[in-house]
This record gives sequence, C-alpha cells and structure tokens, in this order.
Amino acid sequence: MKVRFSSRTTFLLLAVILLLLIPCLRFGIFAFSSAGDGKNVQLFDFEQGSSLTRIARELEEKRIVSSAGMFVLYSRMKGAEAKVKAGYYQFNDGLLPGEILRKMVAGEVYTRKVTVPEGYSIFQVGELLESQGTFRKKVFLELCRSKTLLQDLGIAASSVEGYLYPCTYNVSTKTDEAGLIRMMVEQSDRIYEEKFAARASSTGLDRHRILTLASMVDKEAVSPAERPLIASVFLNRLKRGMPLQSDPTAVYGIRAFAGNVSKNDIMRRTPYNTYLIKGLPPGPIGNPSREAVEAVLAPARTEYLYFVAKKDGTHAFTSTLEQHNQAVRRYLKGGNGR
Repeated sequence: MKVRFSSRTTFLLLAVILLLLIPCLRFGIFAFSSAGDGKNVQLFDFEQGSSLTRIARELEEKRIVSSAGMFVLYSRMKGAEAKVKAGYYQFNDGLLPGEILRKMVAGEVYTRKVTVPEGYSIFQVGELLESQGTFRKKVFLELCRSKTLLQDLGIAASSVEGYLYPCTYNVSTKTDEAGLIRMMVEQSDRIYEEKFAARASSTGLDRHRILTLASMVDKEAVSPAERPLIASVFLNRLKRGMPLQSDPTAVYGIRAFAGNVSKNDIMRRTPYNTYLIKGLPPGPIGNPSREAVEAVLAPARTEYLYFVAKKDGTHAFTSTLEQHNQAVRRYLKGGNGR
C-alpha cells in the first residue's frame, strides 16, 4: 500500500530536516574554516583552572574563533575539554579550530627566542637584550652581580660572568631577568658536567680558572682554528710565571673589545688588566663557547709564548721575544703585541 503525504506534511518534514541539517552545516563550516585571514594576531594568558567556556569566550572576543559555543562543542566532541593546558599562547585568526585546540592540548605556549652569542660579556648581553626590547639592561646587570642570586646558583664569584652559556633560548613572556640568568647558568652547569668536568680534574685548574682562560681565548680568537694555539700561549706563560698581556683584559668593564687597544688602555689599572697583574684575572671576561673551553682542556702542544694579530685577523705565533718583535714590526709597524 502506498503512503501518500500531503503537501503540508511534506513541507513540515522538509522543515524538520532543514532544522536538523542547519546546525550540522554550521558546525561543519566552523570546524573546517578559519575566522579570518591570519592578520589578527592575539596573545592569551590562560591561567590554571580556566574553564573551557571561559577560554572559548576569550577566543571569540578577540575574533580568533567565530563562535565560542561551537568551539566548546568541538572540544568536547574531540574529548579534549580536560586536556587543555594553562599557559601563555599566541594565536592568529587564520588557524583552524582544530589547530588551536591541538596547541593548547600539547601545551605549545608562546615563547620568544633569546640568542646569547659566544664570547659576549654580561655587558654586551645586557645591551643586546635591551636593544631587542625583551629585558632591561640595568636590572640584568644588577642581578648578574646579586650576592643572593650568586649564592643561590652556587657561584663563588663576584658575578655570573663566564657562567652564562651562549646559545639560543626559548623564554616565555613571563620570564624575567632573574629567570633568564638562571636558565643560562643551569645550561652552563649541564654542559660543563656532561662534557668537561671529568677531564678538568686532571688539569690542576678549577672550573672558574678554566672559564676565565676560555673567555680570554674566545676574545682573542677571530679564527676558531686558532683557539688551541692561543690557549697554548696562555698556558705556557702561566707555567713560566710570565704576565699574560691579553688585550681584551685591559678594556674589560670599560668597553667591548674590538681588536685594538691603546697605550692608555694597557696602562689602565684594573683588577683584570693582565698587562699589570700577575697570572689570571679574578674571573672571566666573557661567556666562553664550548670550543674555547675545549681548547683550554686540550691545547695545542707548542712552545709559543707570543702572538700578534695580522691584518686578516689571524695571528703570527712565535716562541722567542726576538721572533715576536720581528712579527710586531712586520704586522703592526710598532704596535703592541704579546
């Protein structure tokens, strides 16, 4: 028997189907399209305990998603409501809801990259951080010398100079100057313990002296290949009780070493000026690279006691004062050399 539907019944049936389909269509459009073209970039600080409803509302208010309700529904359908992690996030309106949710479930919080170049002193690092608009130089330098922080970090020195490991760090927007210093010192501690501590014990030098020598090597070496040679000169001089006469030590704390020092620099009385003090300076003059530390632990085997810079940035190494004076006349025309 055929069932006949009146036009009224057919209309009502279609209306019901449409009422059921429209939300599904809206949800499908929401799930597979972004709220914008990616030009709207916003930062969010979702605190611990923030509800999914509150998170979705903030996303909608800043126009990162088109519907808070749809985002809540989508998250629940994915079983992610209880998996969203608190943190500081950066989203743009070109992201699909699924990508936004994935980042929050994975805890992919927003970070800034901070790169500390090899050999940089705390003064240079402070200037760099401030120029990037990330941290304050004055606060950074004060904390670098903070007795409380130094004691907490286990550094028996007047500053953290030499203990800030040079590399690229991902830091959150909540990381302050003290947090960054801790991060760099902890990385330095890890690398030293893993790579150098066992070998260092046989050198007769403690970590502080090794880092001091390595910082001088980094400042002097334009060519990385010369690090072991320069380290050998300094170690040979220390064994003979000769002054180290390292140019970068003469200007430490005064200005950044740029390859040249004047007679006034050499005669300036500071605790670090190795033209006027015996042995090593009281601490590092920069934060040395891993390669510079390696050079101090495994220096070239030479009889060199002197080196002088050539015009191309490399050095002429010599074993006697007569040879050194000849090299000075040749390359510096009366300038200063070791």
